[in-house]
Amino acid sequence: MANTTTPTMARSFLQVAATEEVAPPLRVVQIEGLVVLKIIKHCKELSPSLVTGQLLGLDVGSVLEVTNCFPFPIREEDEEIEAEGANYQLEMMRCLREVNVDNNTVGWYQSMLFGCFQTVELIETFMNYQENIKRCVCIIYDPSRANQGVLALKALKLSDSFMDLYRSNNFTGEKLREKNLSWVDIFEEIPIKVSNSALISAFMTELEDDTPVTQCDYDRLQLSTSPYLERNVEFLIECMDDLSIEQQKFQYYYRNLSRQQAQQQAWLQKRRSENMSRKAAGEEPLPEEDPSNPVFKPIPEPSRLDSFLITNQIANYCNQINGVSGQSFSRLYLMKALHEN
Repeated sequence: MANTTTPTMARSFLQVAATEEVAPPLRVVQIEGLVVLKIIKHCKELSPSLVTGQLLGLDVGSVLEVTNCFPFPIREEDEEIEAEGANYQLEMMRCLREVNVDNNTVGWYQSMLFGCFQTVELIETFMNYQENIKRCVCIIYDPSRANQGVLALKALKLSDSFMDLYRSNNFTGEKLREKNLSWVDIFEEIPIKVSNSALISAFMTELEDDTPVTQCDYDRLQLSTSPYLERNVEFLIECMDDLSIEQQKFQYYYRNLSRQQAQQQAWLQKRRSENMSRKAAGEEPLPEEDPSNPVFKPIPEPSRLDSFLITNQIANYCNQINGVSGQSFSRLYLMKALHEN
């Protein structure tokens, strides 16, 4: 009995070992409260300068746990300073490993202003991280929105379909239609869950005041949101101008393409009439395609990546303007009701 079951068990074990385990999709980014405070402190202290930092933690199933972070030095163009920055990161990782702190890189964080983050540089950074870390995220914090009483914290990752297309570096209209990829399919936002230990939660409960309303709560009734709204509208107008420039590039491309197709048809008609005369004279006909002719040289189609990113940014600005305007109208209606009473 034992001899008959042992080979079966061995075969099943080998089969399980040979099969490659498929990681579950990332569902939640769980960040400790101390990490959130470190990110906010770093971004607000150096605002309006844009800063970045390293995220450390663990990848557990469908949850990416962020348990620690440290800031990067401000980047400079000098190669020596960039080398010092790389050495600084390695030294920080070594020090954290010596004190038995999680030192597994799970991504990075960076600051943004007025929701402007969808750039080619962010995509390139994602692709560099993806070479070594299959599941990494970027935590983005906006200090400008914190003044409006909003914790503007987002966890982003690139979609798998977009990464495959980016590696091929082919953002033509035909390829995008084949992959069924639109501008909303570039980034994926992962839900964020802030977690604290039971001791910290108990301590924060002790710090809470018994009075339900404080002076900070009255600040929420401030009616002035014009500076933030004005800057968003200005950036939205700039993005619309950039999108118009991208549209002009495509119009110029299609204009040249239609002109080339007309030249090709004229050349083919001329060649066919010439072949008919040669055939009547008993001579060999000439080929109807001539690759050396500049008329048949394909015109490169401009990449649609920039227009996709600009469209994403326009949608982001519109959502922010919609949110701020909705809150402003609610406060105005509230104050109107108070005055009438």
